[in-house]
Amino acid sequence: MPLKHINAREAKRLVDGGAVLVDVREHGEYAAENIPGARNQPLSRIGGPIENEAAVIVFHCKSGARTRMNASTLANCTNAEAYILDGGIEAWKAAGLPVKRG
Repeated sequence: MPLKHINAREAKRLVDGGAVLVDVREHGEYAAENIPGARNQPLSRIGGPIENEAAVIVFHCKSGARTRMNASTLANCTNAEAYILDGGIEAWKAAGLPVKRG
């Protein structure tokens, strides 16, 4: 099933409703700056199903490019309803939503 694209405000609404936010950037990128509550699952380490108890997952990276380019891989890693955060963490910040730095 293809991943649906959503903006930062829609992603925040889903996360507030119990969706899991999955940051697919590498560990160093995540450590430098991340969205509070996001789980770090680097694309380089995804090789099978992502453990998830939620019915909805929102994937994000820095700008949205990595998630778009790897959408089929990410879609195959979960049975949950899954989304891509268009614009990644940069769009999240541009929407005035909180991030945690270093």
